Amino acid sequence: MNDSEQLVDERLDDLISRLERAAEQLRSGELSADAAATLVEDCAGLAGEAAVELERRSRAEVSTVAPGQDSLL
Repeated sequence: MNDSEQLVDERLDDLISRLERAAEQLRSGELSADAAATLVEDCAGLAGEAAVELERRSRAEVSTVAPGQDSLL
């Protein structure tokens, strides 16, 4: 694993942890309706960031051709 892949993994791990903590807060039922709505909006933003990181990783994996898998054209 190279440095950029490790950074992506760390970033994804951080986003997952933040989403899990938010889910725990929402499940607790201790938040006001406004606080819960704000947290849900924050979660949507975090999920969007995770999607960007996963897309970036997926594109990087596709761009590297495996040995013996040269392009046909």
